[in-house]
Amino acid sequence: MAKSDFWDDPNSAQNVLRRRAAIKESIERGQALLTAHDDAGALVDLGKEGEPVDEDLPDALDTLQSRLDSLELEMMLQGENDHNNAILTIHAGAGGTEAQDWAEMLLRMYTRWCERRGYSTQVVEYQEGEEAGVKSATVLVKGANAYGFMKAENGVHRLVRISPFDAASRRHTSFASVYVYPDIDDEIEVEIDEKDLRIDTFRSSGRGGQHVNVTDSAIRITHIPTGIVAQCQSERSQHRNKETAMKLLRTRLYEAEKRKQDEKKQKEEGAKGKIEFGNQIRSYVLHPYRMVKDLRTGLQTSQVDDVLDGDLDEFIKAFLLGRGSAVADSSGTGEDRT
Repeated sequence: MAKSDFWDDPNSAQNVLRRRAAIKESIERGQALLTAHDDAGALVDLGKEGEPVDEDLPDALDTLQSRLDSLELEMMLQGENDHNNAILTIHAGAGGTEAQDWAEMLLRMYTRWCERRGYSTQVVEYQEGEEAGVKSATVLVKGANAYGFMKAENGVHRLVRISPFDAASRRHTSFASVYVYPDIDDEIEVEIDEKDLRIDTFRSSGRGGQHVNVTDSAIRITHIPTGIVAQCQSERSQHRNKETAMKLLRTRLYEAEKRKQDEKKQKEEGAKGKIEFGNQIRSYVLHPYRMVKDLRTGLQTSQVDDVLDGDLDEFIKAFLLGRGSAVADSSGTGEDRT
């Protein structure tokens, strides 16, 4: 950064700044862990000498355990893009208003989870439901390891409840899909031929305010060979919306190619399981009992309200630790090869 030509290439400079920030944060976390270890050790020594530490020692040990748990979780993030920002997309399943309301509940749940972790969010696409909820929404999540943590949410989420939209108060089952993509680095090149693109402008369908700006500047870009679509309606500037939509398209094309390579690799290795992307992963039951259960890890809790309010860390941790163990068993290392 001290070089005189450091800012000659702004994109490269920004990448260096991001790497520097990530390294600095890792060092600070390591120092905080060592400090917690030393503080707890000092209190243990004082206790052996007969000093009163009954009030302070439990707190010190809790702090040390918390930092160790956090480090253990981060050690599971060995994927190529785990430390990147994340692009979260939510789609309502079949079921009309009921499913669209469930999609909006999921959007709120992830927004609250991001707030808990200190992540920033930007809604870049929001299609409002006819009566309530959302048909689909895309959110850019910015923060350290955002993709590494949020990839645990990839899949179909199932809700069982007494429908607030049913006059007969019958029980309904709703589905919504959650897709999480890494916000790929500008240094990763994705070749896109302009001739393969169809670009449409349309009026934003959201309600404005905190979600999207209701103007005619929204952009939808379709990659004709693959059928992959990206759109943005969060900015008043058509140029800015197009820029963001292209970024989303690059990310989705990169991820689609990566999944294709993963599938090929699994076939070559004789893997029996399929990539979990798109499969049902979790059930949220509000009636006749209250339970959230992750179908991949078996983790379950009756604290449904807390989960829907963004308390997802235990589910994410169980997924990452279980996935890391499986990879270690198959490869002999702790490296996440996916």
